[in-house]
Amino acid sequence: MKIAIASDGTMVSGHFGHCEGFTLYEAENAEVKNKEFVPNPGHKPGYLPVFLKEKNVDIIIAGGMGETAQVLFREKGIEVLVGAQGIADHVVKQYLSGELKSTGSVCTKHEHEGHCNE
Repeated sequence: MKIAIASDGTMVSGHFGHCEGFTLYEAENAEVKNKEFVPNPGHKPGYLPVFLKEKNVDIIIAGGMGETAQVLFREKGIEVLVGAQGIADHVVKQYLSGELKSTGSVCTKHEHEGHCNE
């Protein structure tokens, strides 16, 4: 399984589209086997779901995300988990242990300056 966390440095980004990049984790049997950081190629409508699908991502985790993006990810077969906060390495462990659940929140304001999940 490949998990992408929208990241700003080591932290989960408040809004995936404006994050610095994506921390990609390869996990097997609830254990992280590999980790890499991929810079955000740019926030263009509809592009990031395609970009992450090409990286074989199975799930995207972010603080906040708009409804259209969530729909596009699901159409690509990528599970969406929103409402996450904290250090990306801790969040992926919470997800793998079944402790992390999506809030289902939808970001509707784009003047958020990276604070969609508030």
